[in-house]
Amino acid sequence: MAYLETTEYESYGLAPDTTDDWIAVASGMIDGYCRRASILATQYVERLRVVEGSQTVRLSYLPLIAVSPATIPLVTVRGRYTRPRRGEVGPVGLDAIAYAFSLPGAWTQVDPASIDFLSDIGELTLPYNVLGLPYSEIEVAYTSGCAAVPEAVKIACAQLVKNAQSTPGLNVKTSKMDTMWMQYFSNSLIDAHVQQLLRPYVATRLG
Repeated sequence: MAYLETTEYESYGLAPDTTDDWIAVASGMIDGYCRRASILATQYVERLRVVEGSQTVRLSYLPLIAVSPATIPLVTVRGRYTRPRRGEVGPVGLDAIAYAFSLPGAWTQVDPASIDFLSDIGELTLPYNVLGLPYSEIEVAYTSGCAAVPEAVKIACAQLVKNAQSTPGLNVKTSKMDTMWMQYFSNSLIDAHVQQLLRPYVATRLG
């Protein structure tokens, strides 16, 4: 996905003869830096541990967004109660119930509509299961991203191209850019200004 249209090149300070491959590679570098498939709305699946004593988790890709015809960003959710790990203490009085019903390790579907969520920070507040047990692990399929390319991302894309064109060894006219060659220069191309522009879209807790 290219984050600048051909008709926008000059508006963002690029030469009119800039070729599309510069934009394509810069857009790919943005996705790589942000550690996500795309800045635009995309579906992700995450499996998360729930901290003992808590009923909240935070998703890695922001912001959460509903994609029509859906009305909420959560697509499917399932959870399970697991035996406490070494050093953890299970909920008092509930372990026996869980073991009696062979619940530890069994996945159950959770109604996405029963989960409270904050789209801007990706926080989910989970319900208890039918026996009143807290979930200790959940798997969530959800959509995250933007409905349209944000202005900051367009500026960052154009700046990456400018940085590349002014970098020795990359300042060449070409009809086909090498993605790996551009990636080699990523530390110098993705400067502090570009990092600041992209900060809201960088996935959290991933490496």
